[in-house]
Amino acid sequence: MDRWREVEVFVQTAELGSLSKAAEALGMSNAAASRHLSSLEERLGARLIHRSTRRLTLSEVGEGYYRNCKTFLGDMRDADIAASATSLNPTGVLRISASLFFSVHIAPLLDKYTARYPNVTVHVEVANRYYDLVDNNIDVAIRAREYENDSGIMIRRLAQTRRILTISPEYRDKHGMPDSVEMLSSRPMLIYTYDNNPNELVFRRGDDTAQVKVKALLESNDGHVLRAAALKGMGILVQPKCLVYDDLIAGRLISVLDEWDLPRLQINLAFQSRRHMSAKVRTFIDFLVEHFHQMDYESKWTSFDRTSRSAPN
Repeated sequence: MDRWREVEVFVQTAELGSLSKAAEALGMSNAAASRHLSSLEERLGARLIHRSTRRLTLSEVGEGYYRNCKTFLGDMRDADIAASATSLNPTGVLRISASLFFSVHIAPLLDKYTARYPNVTVHVEVANRYYDLVDNNIDVAIRAREYENDSGIMIRRLAQTRRILTISPEYRDKHGMPDSVEMLSSRPMLIYTYDNNPNELVFRRGDDTAQVKVKALLESNDGHVLRAAALKGMGILVQPKCLVYDDLIAGRLISVLDEWDLPRLQINLAFQSRRHMSAKVRTFIDFLVEHFHQMDYESKWTSFDRTSRSAPN
């Protein structure tokens, strides 16, 4: 830092022909400017400026050093401008990690983002497990958990979603609607293996709680596999409402025991420290948060189905 300041004082003095004017231009005292110039000459072991009571002139060594320093400072200013422009105008490859569901969910939005920021190329890494962001060079990850084990990873909340039970109309017609959570222990279940304690469901309804052990007819680490099985009437699906919301609206799936609430999931964006955040990361995070807010996803994904047969009057 001192060397940088020394060079600035020297170049300003050479161009303005006055140490006091150089000090004023750089916002420092005359004494400080003089110390920087003397320190530079002492470090180089050469006289750069001839001083007299009337004026300052560059020595022969000073002339050559000035030309080199002028080029150097110009290059540094250009580098600063380029870095600043990049921070305002996103460029490069934006690497996103998300589950299959969220990858499919955000894919239709990417044309709007890339139209807004055409110099960004988006790479989506589809995975139902959580990658280490640093080791895998991931810029932003969409994750359904409330915190990160690494204190260097920041999170920004997108939405909350309920976890619910659903069946197909075919399953209802064949097996009927479950009347109580206790009945689930004898019903065929479609279980997501990455859930915490997937074979034990803990329900809450007001002040009441119920803990039920269930047995999987089909289990998978991908919600789309389980959803496909549920649509075919294979069993009772346990999944976040965000995954089956469109099926509920279309009537392809029916919520059951909806007055009971399972532990909810918080959907977050995970990314490395906000310090010196690149423009591509910042703009994508803001873009996705804005979209989730406009679509009011949390309200849709946390609502209760009051038409459920088992819902109270």
